[in-house]
Amino acid sequence: MEEQHEQRREIKEEEKIPEIVEDTIQHLNNPVTDLKPIVKKYLSAVQKVKKEGNKFFFSDGDARVEVRVVSDEIIRVRLAPHGVFLDDFSYAVPVVDQKVTTFKMIELEDHYAISTNTITCKVAKADFNISFVENLNQMVMSEDEAPMHWEENVEFGGYYVYATKKCRAEENFFGLGDKSGNMNLRGRHFQNWNTDAYSFGWDQDPLYRTIPFYVGVHQQAAYGIFFDNTFRSYFDFGKEDNQKTSFWADGGELQYYYIHGPHMMDVVKRYQTLTGTHPMPPKWALGYHQCRWSYYPEKKVKEIADGFRSRNIPCDAIYLDIDYMDGYRCFTWNKNYFPDPKRMIKELANDGFKTVVMIDPGIKVDDNYWVFKEGKAHNYFCRRSDDYFMEGHVWPGRCQFPDFTNPAVREWWGNLYKELVDIGVAGVWNDMNEPAVFGAGTFPNDVRHNYDGYRGSHRKAHNVYGMQMVRSTYDGLKKLMRNKRPFTITRAGYSGMQRYGCVWTGDNVATWEHLKMGNIQCQRMSVSGVPFCGTDIGGFSGEPDAELFTRWIQLGTFSPFMRAHSAGDTAEREPWSFGEPYTSINRTFIELRYRLMPYLYSVFWEHHRYGFPILRPLVMLEQENVGNHYRQDEFTFGDKILVCPVLEQGATSRMVYLPKGKWYNFWTHEILSGESEHLIQAALDHMPLFVRAGSVIPEYPVMQYVGEKNIDEVLLNIYYSDYEVNSFFYEDHGDTFAYEQDIYSEKKFSVKGDGQKLSIEQSVAGLYTPNYELYDYTVIGIPFKVNKITVDEKDVKDYYIDERNCLRFKSNKNFMTVKIYGE
Repeated sequence: MEEQHEQRREIKEEEKIPEIVEDTIQHLNNPVTDLKPIVKKYLSAVQKVKKEGNKFFFSDGDARVEVRVVSDEIIRVRLAPHGVFLDDFSYAVPVVDQKVTTFKMIELEDHYAISTNTITCKVAKADFNISFVENLNQMVMSEDEAPMHWEENVEFGGYYVYATKKCRAEENFFGLGDKSGNMNLRGRHFQNWNTDAYSFGWDQDPLYRTIPFYVGVHQQAAYGIFFDNTFRSYFDFGKEDNQKTSFWADGGELQYYYIHGPHMMDVVKRYQTLTGTHPMPPKWALGYHQCRWSYYPEKKVKEIADGFRSRNIPCDAIYLDIDYMDGYRCFTWNKNYFPDPKRMIKELANDGFKTVVMIDPGIKVDDNYWVFKEGKAHNYFCRRSDDYFMEGHVWPGRCQFPDFTNPAVREWWGNLYKELVDIGVAGVWNDMNEPAVFGAGTFPNDVRHNYDGYRGSHRKAHNVYGMQMVRSTYDGLKKLMRNKRPFTITRAGYSGMQRYGCVWTGDNVATWEHLKMGNIQCQRMSVSGVPFCGTDIGGFSGEPDAELFTRWIQLGTFSPFMRAHSAGDTAEREPWSFGEPYTSINRTFIELRYRLMPYLYSVFWEHHRYGFPILRPLVMLEQENVGNHYRQDEFTFGDKILVCPVLEQGATSRMVYLPKGKWYNFWTHEILSGESEHLIQAALDHMPLFVRAGSVIPEYPVMQYVGEKNIDEVLLNIYYSDYEVNSFFYEDHGDTFAYEQDIYSEKKFSVKGDGQKLSIEQSVAGLYTPNYELYDYTVIGIPFKVNKITVDEKDVKDYYIDERNCLRFKSNKNFMTVKIYGE
């Protein structure tokens, strides 16, 4: 073996080589006596190495690189240009816990190899290039095209930091969160700087949120890179040079995580072990929401509420935009518009409506305004480098802005919601938190931030400002609501924001292009770790026609967050605004969302508990099919329902690609084979939907709002399959945190047929017991004539075939095995 002739040795814990710190600090403290041209400096040959636990430190004599084993599939890399690392702190990754694994480092002739059970990180001795190799087949997943490099930032201090990777000819890229344009990122360049992007366009960049995480796919395998740097950052996916992929930032540390697959699903789930999943939302938050800038006065709000109930169109939430406030002062009420908000909110609640209000970060400079006085007295507002307060104009006029990176400020801000909670407000929407400032766009670079004691200018804190605002909102509401789940929305954020709130795609436009773009954006956010996402249905600005609004409602039915919203200078757009037949079509699809509520809720649990994304693009389902790298308008909600929205004006049919396996047309029950395209009819009252064979889809009766009716029985739609398929059905109290103490019910159904028999097995975990006792079965696609049905070996006498050729019967919910026999 060639390996036997190579010199190699395992680096032991006790082989400590003294750190090169003293001369580095002396170098950094020397005053600059003459300015020299700033040039990029690259890592050179490795000279020293040492091991400390699960960390390995390499040095070229000046710079140092840390390689840290996080798990079998995750390795973190950090660069210190002159040997001194920054404090190890991250808003995205609260704790870098090492997962239990075995690892070792071996020195070979030309490189060091740090290996886990799954992957190997190789550090080349001669040029410091780093690569990641899959152990099973020795495939190189990611490798440096050039060593990590940097250049000094003379104006602000610190460094611009750069990483350049090889980009293979067949490689494609996905993720990066809040970006517009095509799903596949190959050949494009991006910037991360949270921006108020009103009426943004196709390929416009940057937008509202920063998620510096992407997935690369080549040779049918996937890996991820998470560049945890909050400064203004950039990504180039082969645009400047089609053989290179680069990411860099205007400051901070070059710190990234390599996350191994080999499947995209694995990459995303492992990314979420770092940044967290979304907590279970209150179940009502998955209902239909109605919003406008703005509904006022109280009479108008009541008119909207009556419009839903009188037309029997389900709705769970009505929003109050900034006009509910007194002069746009946060945490106040305009008593001319809303003389008794507590009474109004209670009356809305009696009709099944939750009230959601907007809160912005800008606090009006007004010594008679209690919020400003408190913030000023405690020095909670941001200051500039010369110690002036950061001031800018937003809706209330001249404002100052809380420093949400200060824990004391977050605590204060969270407590400000007490009065809103006391009068019954159920959810809070944080807007304008990029942060947005009229004229200037955002804060100047020299604004100072506490950064949880780690200090920083706005260059460092800008991209996390909105995330820390919604964090303070979520934490405050959680405390004030006393074990009730908060519902929070944020417009801006950074990786990890999903731990605190849901998002929408921002101020979109009422065009068919934006319908297409919103569909892609929600999928991209989902595979970027932010699952609870939606669009402004109908478009925020501009005027949709009836067809566009109806198609948008259909897409919104399968968006995790379903909300219609519009600007104040546009015509109102409630589901009934365009008259018949559109009102009835919109009602049908909103009712469909409520019928599927138990399935949607179960999919959310699969995200929260296991890290699965809610929306899954075709490339995630079949990454080995290169054609799917360019299909972007279809997705599955969970893994059982394939959604194929109609995105072209006037279309009455569309081509649909079905992934491998067998699929049932949701509407007709026709069975189609996967791995092929099909032409599907799609009149305006129809959106193509397909259900994976073998699925169990639970269904509730239609309700006008979540919890309106006591559930006597649950309908189980079972789709015959001649291979085994597992499905999950999750239930809990719907609005508390008792699920964290296992007060939930997680049911697993296993379905399998063989041409003459169909078996359904159920297992149950958790301590929650639903109130209903019965399952009402609809079994679809049975290929044989039914002769006998048993539930736990007892015969079922009362069954029948309905008008759609579906088998119908009932049983107790606690069954273990149902068997259906043919003649």
